[in-house]
Amino acid sequence: MSEECYETLCFGSNPTVRCQRCATSVRVLSVEAGLGPRSTRNTRLMNVSTPTLITFVIYIAAMILIGFTAYRATKNFDDYILGGRSLGSFVTALSAGASDMSGWLLMGLPGAIFVAGLSESWIAIGLIAGAWLNWIFVAGRLRVHTEHNHNALTLPDYFSHRFEDTSRLLRIFSALVILVFFTIYCASGVVAGARLFESTFGMDYGTALWIGAAATILYVFIGGFLAVSWTDTVQATLMIFALLITPVFVILALGDMGTAMDTIAAQDPSNFDMFKGLSFIAIISLLGWGLGYFGQPHILVRFMAADSVKTIPNARRIGMAWMILTLAGAVTVGFLGIAYFADNPALAGPVTENGERVFMELVKLMFNPWVAGIILSGVLAAVMSTLSAQLLVSSSALTQDFYKAFLRKGASQIELVWVGRAMVLLIALIAIGIASNPDSKVLGLVSYAWAGFGAAFGPVVLISLVWKRMTRNGALAGMLVGAITVVVWKEFIGLGLYEIIPGFILASIAIYVVSIMGKEPAASIQQRFEVANAEYHAG
Repeated sequence: MSEECYETLCFGSNPTVRCQRCATSVRVLSVEAGLGPRSTRNTRLMNVSTPTLITFVIYIAAMILIGFTAYRATKNFDDYILGGRSLGSFVTALSAGASDMSGWLLMGLPGAIFVAGLSESWIAIGLIAGAWLNWIFVAGRLRVHTEHNHNALTLPDYFSHRFEDTSRLLRIFSALVILVFFTIYCASGVVAGARLFESTFGMDYGTALWIGAAATILYVFIGGFLAVSWTDTVQATLMIFALLITPVFVILALGDMGTAMDTIAAQDPSNFDMFKGLSFIAIISLLGWGLGYFGQPHILVRFMAADSVKTIPNARRIGMAWMILTLAGAVTVGFLGIAYFADNPALAGPVTENGERVFMELVKLMFNPWVAGIILSGVLAAVMSTLSAQLLVSSSALTQDFYKAFLRKGASQIELVWVGRAMVLLIALIAIGIASNPDSKVLGLVSYAWAGFGAAFGPVVLISLVWKRMTRNGALAGMLVGAITVVVWKEFIGLGLYEIIPGFILASIAIYVVSIMGKEPAASIQQRFEVANAEYHAG
């Protein structure tokens, strides 16, 4: 086999252009000598991989440069955690979408489709519906109500001021929910980063885990909210580019769309069946992912940071268009991956071992290594950006809602920033510990945390924005019932139903029943609600 043929097979834009003899040679060499596209023992492979390494380094440096630029625009702790409420519609939309999807969109969803077929696409349908409802019912209202409630900077801040909670129970419990579930969520980001380095550079999982985490911790340290939002916008653009162009190249590699569909059908006709192996409860569970949007702090904070309520409608249009296209691309990548690796079984080892690698493996096989490096560095940026947003929200909860509220009410802005950075380290180390199991799966970790936030915060946020009769005790009951239901259902009941659904329903009932049973909120609370509500509708 010639060197030119080997390079075309492993790294060219059309890997199917090869003779049968070369394909046979690669299969033999891959088994007997450790050669092939994932071998770390092949010098030619390592040389060709160099562009990917260079683009990774350049991209990380560029993100850090954006962080320094944002650092210069950050004047105090309020700017650090909310960006001075200065985001326009484009940044609001793309940063909300990118911080939401990121590693899950590029790894978990394509992997699920690759393994199980189109039946897993119910998740995407549920997410689109949930995100749209979140933009319609929550985004604008939350932007206005947080400003009218003492310019609340965090969700615990908002809950505390919305219900004039002098006991601080709402602040304490909501901050604890953020810390518990975001630690799990952060662990999923660490896993995603480790899988990326592991797959791209052939590192062992432990080394990849620490390299990916260290890069993210550094980024959070020098960044802040503006840096996270600006880099989210950059990586959201890369994500949609990658997810739209990759399926096109896979189709070209397979011949045409008809050939691809025939190959998938030949593998297993049930790959096309949206209902394959799914009961009614299973479908409801997949659609139930959409309920999570109402309670995700790292998404809701983007709405709070918009420059005005008038920004929201245009942001909604941009955000939903981006989301629909990227989810469609992710589903298509996973689905076409079935055909590609069925036609190229010699290259299927990595995705057979872990289906979550399907997007990364296809990128490396479809594109020139320089282009592949750019796209894969976009995956890294997506993972880092989401993880940094989660760490930032966790840090703000510890700093604003515990340290400042209970220990140092008169703390200076510089002191709060440095305490926040220390909290970032603490949360990151715990997340690394959770992610240290190399058998961790991104989708599984995210589903638990997503359900926790969706059930504990979702009903409280949604109802507090539309019903002035809601009380402090109702909010507290909703949080407690939602969070406890998720944990108990997940660990002890199950029944095949995603825990967010019973958690969301029972939390909503608890809010209504406890609120109605108690005395009406104070006149000042109701008046503030009415003023904010009037401003929202006027905007």
